[in-house]
Amino acid sequence: MELIETPADETLISNSSVAILMQNVSSNDGSVDNIIDKSNCFSIKFPLNVTVNGENILVNSSEAYNIIEYIFDDEDDDVDVLEITYPITIVSEDFSEIIINNDTELNSYSINCNGENEFDDDIECLDFKYPITTSTFNKENEAIETASITSDYELNQFLKNLTQNLITTINFPIDVTLSDGTELMLNNLIELENSINNYKNDCDEDDDFDYNDDDCDSCNVEELTHTLTNCNGWLVDQLDRDNTNYDNAYNGYRFNFSPDGSLGVYWGNTSAYGTWIATGSHNNINVTINIPGLPLCNNVWRLHEMSEYTNKRVDFRVGNSDRLRYNNICD
Repeated sequence: MELIETPADETLISNSSVAILMQNVSSNDGSVDNIIDKSNCFSIKFPLNVTVNGENILVNSSEAYNIIEYIFDDEDDDVDVLEITYPITIVSEDFSEIIINNDTELNSYSINCNGENEFDDDIECLDFKYPITTSTFNKENEAIETASITSDYELNQFLKNLTQNLITTINFPIDVTLSDGTELMLNNLIELENSINNYKNDCDEDDDFDYNDDDCDSCNVEELTHTLTNCNGWLVDQLDRDNTNYDNAYNGYRFNFSPDGSLGVYWGNTSAYGTWIATGSHNNINVTINIPGLPLCNNVWRLHEMSEYTNKRVDFRVGNSDRLRYNNICD
């Protein structure tokens, strides 16, 4: 009988540093729905019903979080109220599920989470690409099992059930995706452990409760230009300058943005003309508007958000005192 040892860089051992890191990468991200539960260590299972400022919303996908934010952002000077319709099911970091029947029960789990922006175990800056194939030898019954893991849930449960009686290997190479979309091919557990440690803090895990701080993470000038120039007749929905409200200053004025940088404004039998230009990327896109005769619109605005629910909206800000929001109903 010849004993062939499994290479150390391919053997996955229970509670080893790389196994713990893999478990943290594959754990359930509880921060994705903080706009609802303000809790990083669990998420609420779809579907659920919430009432947002009196409007009933069926939350059956992550897209509904944007609808909730849209309603919250409708007015700046109101008190936003969100009520959850119980019972609901919360999903913990290890994917275990708990039925919650009221606010008191929900709060009892929420207070045990790490607070806003505090460290938690889950790693969101890397993602495994599936499937991942494993082979396990059970030293007690000498059985060999091969498994094809196809999701974070399956990987998390697989790692959770590792014991000292199991000799487990991963069929390398495997791929991981970084937060910027880069894919890495890894050839053994040593490379995997080093990569997780190197990149685990390379992104904002968005564990805060400020739903407005990342609205333009994916914005670009091309998308903004397409939105503004393919939807004629923009109306001023909100306008604040130096903390003074001018929402009705341009009531009935229709703003038409053109791809060549010209801007026409029409009201009654009157018109005015000016220019606009957008530069930058993501959360740092600046839009310069200059329309002689309409000074309240003129500024170097920062693009805060582009959104759509009942209307198309483009929201510009400067600091906390100036705001210009256009909306429109387009085909």
